[in-house]
Amino acid sequence: MNDTALLLVGHGSRKREGNQEILHFAAQWRERHPGWRIETCFIEHAEVLLDEGLDRAAHDTRRVLAIPFILNAAGHVKMELPAALERARARHPGVDFACTRHLGMGRELFAVLRGQLDRLMRRLDQPDPRTTGVVLLGRGSSDAGANGELAKMARWLFEDGDHELVDLAFTGVTWPRLETVVQRQARLGMTQICIVPVYLFTGVLMERIRAQVERLQRQYPQLAFALGTHFGFDEGIFTLVDARVAEGCADADGGGAGHGLLECDGCRYRLAAEDEHLHDHRHTACDHGDPHADPGCTAGHAPHAHAHPHPHSAHA
Repeated sequence: MNDTALLLVGHGSRKREGNQEILHFAAQWRERHPGWRIETCFIEHAEVLLDEGLDRAAHDTRRVLAIPFILNAAGHVKMELPAALERARARHPGVDFACTRHLGMGRELFAVLRGQLDRLMRRLDQPDPRTTGVVLLGRGSSDAGANGELAKMARWLFEDGDHELVDLAFTGVTWPRLETVVQRQARLGMTQICIVPVYLFTGVLMERIRAQVERLQRQYPQLAFALGTHFGFDEGIFTLVDARVAEGCADADGGGAGHGLLECDGCRYRLAAEDEHLHDHRHTACDHGDPHADPGCTAGHAPHAHAHPHPHSAHA
């Protein structure tokens, strides 16, 4: 680790407190690993963005390992981060730039969500789970794969407990929204509802969620609501980030290519879109299920809406 700089890449929030929380997380992470060099940057809505963050991390080091501090791999992770890494490699030819996987929706994150739900049930004095609905509330994306990963967490929560209703809702971009899901659960006989936001840190959307729940409490006075909060400082998140660093270092020691491929890093469809200036977050739909995926892309692809340099039936 002495010759490696770690770059924690946050999404960025219009709300200053959200970005400050990520910086605070980085400070706590440094305290846990005083021998590590840890830098931070953001994809948007912050002072230090990707290019500057990569340049800072590249100073006086042999290797930069970027860690996407993001739960779901949508457009930012699949498009913008790989492009920024390529630009950094051109600016710093003597530095090896690699990237870990984003945090993702795996067993580690599931344990965090499970803990959130358990705390909400205690807040409601342990009601009957069969009459207590659960709503997993995510940001929402135009990327079907990212939304599907969150749906997986909802299914795992259902399989792991006794709740008859574990539903998925989104704060924007896609459907259903929180109000629709609460209405459905009320009609189906739920008497309590636990709302679990899938957010690392505070921000505009967390404030919006709290306001929505206040309105819902007035609209459904017969229901008891318990609202969770962001969980970026949960011990499980520190453990997960440590695991991503260990994976990145193991890949380097294993003699890999050293570029740390992301979902769409090196994909010819992404590169074609960038060359034609067609990048639009509404046209990011990478997934893991397309049998015709570019072999240079580690994730595969669901149908893309942007243009491709040649006809391709699976991408029409």
